[in-house]
Amino acid sequence: MGFSISIADEVLADLRSRIRNTRWPHPIPEVTWEQGMHLGYLRELLDYWADGFDWRGREAWLNSFPHDRVTIDGTAIHFVHARAVRGRRAGERGIPLILTHGWPSTFLEYLPLVPLLTDPHAHGIDGPAFDLVIPSLPGYGFSERPPRAGVNYRVVADLWHRLMSELGYERYGAGGGDFGAGVATFLATDAPQAVIGIHLTTPELGPIVDGPLSEAESAYLAKNDAWAAVERGYSSIQSTKPQTVGVGLNDSPAGLAAWILEKWRSWTESGGDLDARFGRDFLLTMLTIYWATGTITDSLRDYYDNRWHAVTPDHVEVPTAFAVFAHEFVPEGEPPREWMERLYNVQRWTVMPRGGHFAPAEEPRLVAQDIASFFDGL
Repeated sequence: MGFSISIADEVLADLRSRIRNTRWPHPIPEVTWEQGMHLGYLRELLDYWADGFDWRGREAWLNSFPHDRVTIDGTAIHFVHARAVRGRRAGERGIPLILTHGWPSTFLEYLPLVPLLTDPHAHGIDGPAFDLVIPSLPGYGFSERPPRAGVNYRVVADLWHRLMSELGYERYGAGGGDFGAGVATFLATDAPQAVIGIHLTTPELGPIVDGPLSEAESAYLAKNDAWAAVERGYSSIQSTKPQTVGVGLNDSPAGLAAWILEKWRSWTESGGDLDARFGRDFLLTMLTIYWATGTITDSLRDYYDNRWHAVTPDHVEVPTAFAVFAHEFVPEGEPPREWMERLYNVQRWTVMPRGGHFAPAEEPRLVAQDIASFFDGL
């Protein structure tokens, strides 16, 4: 038991060599972000990735968290398992909670929550302490992806339920964003006897509409359609030909960085400045995990598998909380509560003052307090 992150020197040397030998496209001086990744920003970032970024320092920081890796049905699953430091009362155990990231992210997104939720009172969070399980989705970073098609939300939810059972947790909470929100949803529908409640930071799954829409629902769907017309090209290619684009992304650090970070800029309340919002070291830690493990193509397959092997959840009876972030994909396009109540038993609805799609990394204190308050009330 136990797992330590260790990237070989030759992998890092090859990465730096590839960055230094990037073949850049011809720039158009007046074009910045409107056609995708800003080439000037990317050049500066890659210069730092090759000659300034301290991976070994970041690797040591990552290894300060308790990692593990277990094999379930022949698939190695990586996760951080951080137990509660203390509860509010002597002898109080932490509430088991599994938190799942989405695309294009990694388990790194959830690490800012670890101290806040395992030892909440030491960090000004009002609520219970948690035993956190933060896995890497299959095919992301240090988790393997089963070598077959059809690894959708439901398949991952089954893996996660078995993981929690192996860890000795008969009852637990779940949460996540993006694909992680979909996985949490199927944990709730497929293992309701085990799941205390689910906490979601993005509306990954929508309901099947069987009645007239409210004015707010109609406006929300119209905003999403307008956004999709100019922003959802990535999803179209990843859900149809992920292997084609994956070959290029797996071979070029510049391509990988452009593909991923353009989304981090667009989907967050970054003010257009990724470095100021997250810091280059955070962003490059995420990119290095993808690069060193060669898993970007596997991660893209989530789009294919959840489209062509789609599953539709039943109504979620398990208590559900939504932390609603206005810059989640569509600026000021948060869903109305009645839309999500078509699918979920919504018991908590918190409209956040700031933040976007990668909320645990953007606003960890807001997310941690909302999680603590929700599960404290169950």
